[in-house]
Amino acid sequence: MKWIDSIPMRHLVLASLMLGLAPFVPEPHLVEKLGMLFDGSLSKPIDIFDLFLHGTPSVILLLKIFRESNKRAEIKK
Repeated sequence: MKWIDSIPMRHLVLASLMLGLAPFVPEPHLVEKLGMLFDGSLSKPIDIFDLFLHGTPSVILLLKIFRESNKRAEIKK
């Protein structure tokens, strides 16, 4: 997981915002695909790939935030 630590936080935030909110009009793909996932209508391979593509930077960002918070908690002990 050292590769996650080597990615600058600002790059992950930028990628998460750009891919998570693209296309901006009428509705971001990530919001649309998550809605389809919760509705149970996410079945086409292209839609699953879209969810993976647009959601991956956000997942990596959350992992990085979690890892950094754990590191800070260990340092304080």
